[in-house]
Amino acid sequence: LEAKLAEYLGVPFVQYVSNGTIAIQIALRSLGIQGEVITTPFSYVATTNAILWEHCEPIFVDVDPKSFCIDPAKIEASITERTRAILAVHVYGLPCDVEAIDVIAKKYKLKVIYDAAHAFGCKLNGSSLLNFGDLSTLSFHATKLFHTVEGGAIVAHTQQMADTLIKVKSFGHLGDEYYTLGI
Repeated sequence: LEAKLAEYLGVPFVQYVSNGTIAIQIALRSLGIQGEVITTPFSYVATTNAILWEHCEPIFVDVDPKSFCIDPAKIEASITERTRAILAVHVYGLPCDVEAIDVIAKKYKLKVIYDAAHAFGCKLNGSSLLNFGDLSTLSFHATKLFHTVEGGAIVAHTQQMADTLIKVKSFGHLGDEYYTLGI
């Protein structure tokens, strides 16, 4: 399933997980995020719950009234010395302003995770929307466009990050070798 999803979605690496919420948690954990995470309040509560479960602090930034996605013009004003990441949500298949978010993230050395639960199969300029940011997460809940009744996935762009995700989602070990705290 992971290989077929990666091919269909046009992404390098897909790691299947039990649901979209744990996908966000594993993404945060795998990127080593501790501190503030800038996000949007315009999402299902699971997005915020995942941040809180990982002992991070959600910092809410309002949305662009046309796209319903987080407004990049308001992100920069919310960044503090404790900010470590931006968790942006693609809404109703509409993409976040990934270029503007990328500029901000690079300027402040922040990680970017996209909650792409509403963006399965969506493209931007001919490329999968899942190819932006450090990681993208998906939900395969029964209410989503593509579903497995329950489930989710994390999209990684490098083999190294895919390997980290595998370890974290496999209780921190591969075979008899233990690497990290996992689930």
